[in-house]
Amino acid sequence: MLSRLRQHTGVLEWVGASGVGVLGTRGAALDAPGISVLLGAFPLDSFRVFSGRKPLPRDFPAYAALVHADPLTPDMAELVRDMAHKVRGGRLAGGVACARTQAWQIADGTLIGGLSGVAFDDRIQTLTGISQGCQPLPGSWRVTRAQDNLIEQIDSRPAVEVFREAAGPALGADLRRAVSTLLVGLSEDDADRRQFTARRIVALDVRTGRLAINDSAQSGQSLVFLRRDEAAARADLLRMLTELRNACPRPPRGALYVSCASRGGIMFERDDSEVEMIRETFGDIPLAGFFAAGEIAGDRLYGQTGCLTVFV
Repeated sequence: MLSRLRQHTGVLEWVGASGVGVLGTRGAALDAPGISVLLGAFPLDSFRVFSGRKPLPRDFPAYAALVHADPLTPDMAELVRDMAHKVRGGRLAGGVACARTQAWQIADGTLIGGLSGVAFDDRIQTLTGISQGCQPLPGSWRVTRAQDNLIEQIDSRPAVEVFREAAGPALGADLRRAVSTLLVGLSEDDADRRQFTARRIVALDVRTGRLAINDSAQSGQSLVFLRRDEAAARADLLRMLTELRNACPRPPRGALYVSCASRGGIMFERDDSEVEMIRETFGDIPLAGFFAAGEIAGDRLYGQTGCLTVFV
C-alpha cells in the first residue's frame, strides 16, 4: 500500500497507522476495509518524520507533532508524556494503531512498536480538540484513599456509597446498570470540571465499598462522575467542535480526526455521524482519520474519545 501511494502520488514521506475503520471528508466505515489519505504541502525544513528507528533530531525546534502508537507497547502513557516534553508547544495529537491481527504504523516505512509520527516547527499551526463523549453529573469530590486502580474512599467515605449517591435513586438502585452507564473522571484541576480523564468502572465491591477503574488513581485527585450515552456524546462533541471553530483565527485548510473504535455507529446513530457533525461545523474541509485503540492529545492517552486536529 505504501509503495502504491508513493508511486501514484509522487509523495515520498508518509505517516499513518492501521485502524479497524477509516473516516474521511464524505463518510466513515467502522469494521470495514478502506483507506483514508490527506496530502499536505509544507516547507521541507518545517517538519521531521520520526520513529524508534529514526528519532526526532535534538536540534529540530518541534512545536507540534502528529503521532501514532503501538497498542502492545508497555507503559504507553509514559511514552506519550515523554514525547510531549520533547515538543516545545506540548502539542501532541493522534492515536493508537488498531487491527484485528497486527497493528502497523507508517513513518517513512512500515513498522511496529513504540511511537512514531511527524513533528512540525511553529510555522505549521495546528489546533486540537477532544471530546470524551461524557457529561459530568452534578457534584465534585476528591479521592481520599486509593491503591493502584482501586478507589477506596471518596471525601473520606466508602467509594461505592458516594457512587450510589451520585448515580441518583433510579440508577443507584441498580448498580449493575449504573456501572455500565457511568464513568469516573479524574483530574488534577480543581477549578475546571471539564479537564478530566474519563475512566471506566470495571468492578465494585459493596462489601468493602471499593471501586475498581481501568487506570491507576491517586489520593488527592479531583473526581467527577460522568454520564456517557448518545445524547451526552453528541452534546460533548458539539461543544468541542464549537470551541475549536471559535479558536481558529481563519478557516482550517485540513483536518485529522481520530475516533475510538468503540464510537462510530456503536455510540452514535451511524458510523459517519461524527464526520457529519464536523462538516456541519467547519464546512467541506479536507479530512482524514481512523478508528483507533486509544487517542492522544497533549500529554495524555485517552480512551473512547474523539480527537480533531485542524491545520490553520
